[in-house]
Amino acid sequence: MTSEILIYSVPGVTCEHCRTAITKEVGMIPGVEDVQVDLEQKLVTVGGPADIDAAVRAAIDEAGYDVDESQLRAPG
Repeated sequence: MTSEILIYSVPGVTCEHCRTAITKEVGMIPGVEDVQVDLEQKLVTVGGPADIDAAVRAAIDEAGYDVDESQLRAPG
């Protein structure tokens, strides 16, 4: 499977607790290679196969945050 970079806008991330919660939840998904949470830009960047998109969204939700669909960004 080809690895891709998935980027999500998550406006509710504001602190280290947010970073830790999202990193933990998303990091448990099989196939995830890397999780980065940028508190300044409010972005979650995930490395892994493209078919984990639904699982990443569910994990972000499970951590207590919402993906802002209107602010999704393309990689690069």
